[in-house]
Amino acid sequence: MPTLKDTYPLYLNNRAEQPNADLEVTDKYTGEVAFRVALADPETIDRAIVGNVEAAEAMARLASYEKQDVLMHCVRRFQERFDELAYALCVEAGKPIKDSEGEVTRLIDTFRIAAEEAVRNYGEVMPLDISERARGYQSMWKRYPIGPCSFISPFNFPLNLAAHKIAPAIAMGCPFIIKPASKTPLGTIIMGEVLAECDVLPKGAFSVLPASRDGADLFTTDERLKLLSFTGSPGVGWDLKARCGKKKVVLELGGNAAVIIDEDADLDDALERVIFGAFYQSGQSCIGVQRIIIHEKVYDRFRDMLVDKAKTLVAGDPKDRETFIGPMISNGEASRLKGWIDEAVEGGADLLCGGGLSRGNMLEATLLENVHRDAKALNEEAFGPLAVLQKFSDFDAALDEVNRSVFGLQAGIFTRDLFKMFEAWDRLDVGGIVINDVPSYRVDNMPYGGVKDSGIGREGIRFAMEDMSEIRNLVVRRT
Repeated sequence: MPTLKDTYPLYLNNRAEQPNADLEVTDKYTGEVAFRVALADPETIDRAIVGNVEAAEAMARLASYEKQDVLMHCVRRFQERFDELAYALCVEAGKPIKDSEGEVTRLIDTFRIAAEEAVRNYGEVMPLDISERARGYQSMWKRYPIGPCSFISPFNFPLNLAAHKIAPAIAMGCPFIIKPASKTPLGTIIMGEVLAECDVLPKGAFSVLPASRDGADLFTTDERLKLLSFTGSPGVGWDLKARCGKKKVVLELGGNAAVIIDEDADLDDALERVIFGAFYQSGQSCIGVQRIIIHEKVYDRFRDMLVDKAKTLVAGDPKDRETFIGPMISNGEASRLKGWIDEAVEGGADLLCGGGLSRGNMLEATLLENVHRDAKALNEEAFGPLAVLQKFSDFDAALDEVNRSVFGLQAGIFTRDLFKMFEAWDRLDVGGIVINDVPSYRVDNMPYGGVKDSGIGREGIRFAMEDMSEIRNLVVRRT
């Protein structure tokens, strides 16, 4: 296994600085301090914003090939540091090593996609002669960088979700400051280290600033920043939006994603995907499968298949390659979800498997059925290894049940019926629908985001670049 350093810096205006080592980051399995990281104070954040402002014009003027070169440099360096990045993620997030390696692969994919999009900042030529008064006029428009951007990334995908902010900003030519999650800052710090190797980036192009929530208020309220992109909990996200003032806001928030298992589904195939969707990285994904809505004709069979499979999942040290269920991010989060499970059972739910809590943050893979319609386990975001089984007889009613949620991120449907697929596409109030796979599926170039309490805006490099830009129109009178 690679060796982690005892302390890590922050990155201020492209350069490493070590003003302190105040942030302790623990190994989420052992609970011991794994390393310490520098914390940014408000003065440091202000200096970073000043740097962003001063770098904005130079960033906007970078040639497409220069931005592409920066992004491809990152791809190469991430490939060279693959094992280090995966191990760091395994330690700081408690993510099983196989899942950690998968996330590093997605990090590389995301930067590679951005490198391709960096040379595709297209515009459009528009005829304006829609009436006699506009005869002889022509319009042309293209996208220009919006300017300094503020990013706040979460703990659960600390590499790839930070990448979905950093990579399109570089591709578009926007300077940025980013606050990584305090529980999992190291992956973003390593990204800063790699970007610091790129001399073509003007001073102030980027800053990576671990900070306390109170200390990071400038990320939200400072009007010199033109966009805030936040990924995290709905309560925090909507509060930030309310305080953002004039800046553009992109929010990637929570979910309690549903998957429908129709009567014609291939149950053996669905089993592997649903188990993965519900329990990979201990369910700590906003598109993790939380509600499994099964047709009554196959309900008993598929329920028994799910229970038998869930009981075989190996829980333990995430550094062990056989581990599937690792620790949750903290004892407090594990205790919260354990409380939801107990509350559901007390309210009449049947505990099919799991429900046990050990080591403070090791929660067993848990399946419930007959959960009360108002229970937290069914309606709020579990963000842990819990899924609830429900039965349906009418497909339209199943779609209504998916839509009953206040969230609307993604949904999955296992069906062979083409008409049901299109009906779901038309009716489901979500940002994405996945057919014959779980809602947890994501490819990093597709538009990704939610509606309702799940957020506003879309990620996926091209779509994020649109948010990080403004259209500038040019009108030419030719006669």
